[in-house]
Amino acid sequence: MSDQQGLSFGQFMGDDGGIHAMVSSSVIAEVPMAKAAAERYGREVRFDFLDDKAVHWLLFHRWEDNRKWRGRGCLASIPLFVFGVGAWPFWDLVASQKSRSFQTAFIGVDALIVVGMLVGLYLWRRPSLRDPSLRNVRIRARRYREIAGIARRGGADIPATYPYYGMYASSRKFFPDAPELPIPEEEQPA
Repeated sequence: MSDQQGLSFGQFMGDDGGIHAMVSSSVIAEVPMAKAAAERYGREVRFDFLDDKAVHWLLFHRWEDNRKWRGRGCLASIPLFVFGVGAWPFWDLVASQKSRSFQTAFIGVDALIVVGMLVGLYLWRRPSLRDPSLRNVRIRARRYREIAGIARRGGADIPATYPYYGMYASSRKFFPDAPELPIPEEEQPA
């Protein structure tokens, strides 16, 4: 279950794990360049960046997408660290004292394990990376971060790290035909 369930409207989870208050769209709209960017990007990705409710659910879905893969990535990094970085002390303490054929086999097997794990991680993550609905959330989150930055530089009172997530550098393409992600049932208005 999400850490976000039960948060009141206008609160969201940042990548730092903290609960943060959402900046009202009226604060962003006060800066003409930010308002123009919100309207321009909104047309580009079919989203109303000046609607607080829409932005609230955008931040919700962005956190949920990130939360799913954060734990899995940490778990997968353990064996990758063991076989990637752990090979060096093994080489230094054991393999360097063995025959050349053992050393060659060790390097080959370790390289195969590391490459296999990287390919496996990619294949494990690939369905989520290719999901057009999630990709739309990522590009919208990227654009929202850019709009908040424009508003901050234009003088709006927005915290320096708002909206508390990274850049989503790989989110470039919008899929207009992709279905929207649903609002959780317990959070929908009656």
